[in-house]
Amino acid sequence: MSDGESPPGKSGAGGFSMARLAPLGVLALGLVLFFALDLDRFVSCAALSDHRVDLLDYVSHHGLLAPFIFMTIYTMATAFSVPGATLLSLTGGFLFGTVLGTAMVVVAATLGACILFLIANTALGEPLRARAGPWMAKMAEGFRENALSYLLVLRLVPLFPFWLVNLVPALLGVPLRIFALGTFVGIIPGAIVYVSVGAGLGSIFDQGGECSLSGVLKPEVIMAMTGLAVLALIPVVYKKIKARKG
Repeated sequence: MSDGESPPGKSGAGGFSMARLAPLGVLALGLVLFFALDLDRFVSCAALSDHRVDLLDYVSHHGLLAPFIFMTIYTMATAFSVPGATLLSLTGGFLFGTVLGTAMVVVAATLGACILFLIANTALGEPLRARAGPWMAKMAEGFRENALSYLLVLRLVPLFPFWLVNLVPALLGVPLRIFALGTFVGIIPGAIVYVSVGAGLGSIFDQGGECSLSGVLKPEVIMAMTGLAVLALIPVVYKKIKARKG
């Protein structure tokens, strides 16, 4: 093998080696298997209603094991980008109540997001940044300067898919601690909304009603979260105004 030639399965500095891409491939395979095995049938309001008695019975008889299992499932679902985070948040409220359910959802979602972030950063982020042109480097630098504010906006405003907001900061070189903090704080308002709705599902089921995911985020809730997102942008605006005056 000549000097400078990469060994099989590897690449040069900043390259897309098989070792880098393997964890991302595992996540992609897990997502494919999720649909191939028809597991998505369990992620629905109907499934929650049908199995509610068994779920509540399990929670009441297994102490700390039940919250641990729930958080593990939520973390894995987030890391594998499996659809159904809304339903899982409702389930957390239904099984554990608003306070404990919100805490569990926020922690598990943050952990899952950080796992995906780290894998994406290692597999794609470093090689892309190494090969990126000046325009991407400038954009990445601008995002990193106000990363926490931008992350809070992306988390607060429910316009972008959760998995996408996990990937973009990784590609732009945002530090893990900033990503984790922005994710943890930014998802709290939405988690409270979803989990509190889930906590009230018991009375709905008792009356023969069904839960509906479409009606959870009401206009007034979206407006309130958008208001919080605007507040998160104040530091960015202040920096720009100060830079122009300085």
